[in-house]
Amino acid sequence: MTAIDRRSLLRGIGAASVVLAAGCSPVNGQLLRAVDTHPDGYPTVEAVKYMGQLLRKRSGGRLGIEHYAGGVLGQERDALEITIFGGIDLNRVSLAPLNPIVPETVVPGLPFLFSSTQHMRAAMDGEPGQQILDALEPHGLIGLCFYDSGGRSFYTTKRLIERPEDLRGLKIRVQSSDLFVEMVRALGGNPTPMDFGEVYQGLMQGTVDGAENNWPSYESTRHFEVAPFYSATRHVMAPEVLCMSAITWNAMSADDRALIRQCAKESIPVMRRLWDAKVEQSQAAIIASGVRIADPDPAPFQALVRPVWDRFVTTPAMRRLVADIRAMDPAS
Repeated sequence: MTAIDRRSLLRGIGAASVVLAAGCSPVNGQLLRAVDTHPDGYPTVEAVKYMGQLLRKRSGGRLGIEHYAGGVLGQERDALEITIFGGIDLNRVSLAPLNPIVPETVVPGLPFLFSSTQHMRAAMDGEPGQQILDALEPHGLIGLCFYDSGGRSFYTTKRLIERPEDLRGLKIRVQSSDLFVEMVRALGGNPTPMDFGEVYQGLMQGTVDGAENNWPSYESTRHFEVAPFYSATRHVMAPEVLCMSAITWNAMSADDRALIRQCAKESIPVMRRLWDAKVEQSQAAIIASGVRIADPDPAPFQALVRPVWDRFVTTPAMRRLVADIRAMDPAS
């Protein structure tokens, strides 16, 4: 994003906030602007709305949240930059855009690091998760909590991925993350970074042959219409993070900061309840649509991606983080 683009978007956000504030801002208080690329009604969006309800109630109407869902203020990388500059207050963002600036965020995205949703939640609720949240602060962000993003799996326009060899020759959309690029390359595919909002058209036009994501995203974006082969590899279970601009945070009182942290924490079980229900609903809808589904043996995939760990886990702190997370695996 250029400086001119950034200034233009910040002016637009400011103008929108003035209009919104006239109708719903707390009197003599603060209306926090929150963004999400997921659509209205998505579990992460609803969790932040719930957080806003708690803030409003517990602050006596002095604090509140106005939510911009569906990527209306830009895709994740641009919105993240604006958050760091203080133009956005709260941002639900996946970890991939954070990877270049916060090395610790690479760790939860390592392929096949988590054995299950239970394992991921325990690690992110515990000390490993807190270490990652704390690592955001030197980079202009305050990490508040983690939300689920499910198990990411491959889906294509051409065939089921039942073995790594099935990825050969396929252009697979990935997030703009070196980790995801190298993971797909290690498995034999041709990684193609692309903004999330462009994937449907890319699949339809053949710009990419496939992508990888969780059940709810596959269903809610209608990607199954153009890529009707879903292989439940669950190769990555990286969570998403709710973060706050440090500029906004530093301008608030200690009491308000504590209140925001508590309300964010209480939004987690709400998000997870909605998420689990959404996964079940999405799976049922996908099965009913006639999509072909495979549940491959993960072992051949795991063997190929272990060198990716060696490349991206580059510091003693990251290695300790990996070890701590693996030690929390209930299946071990």
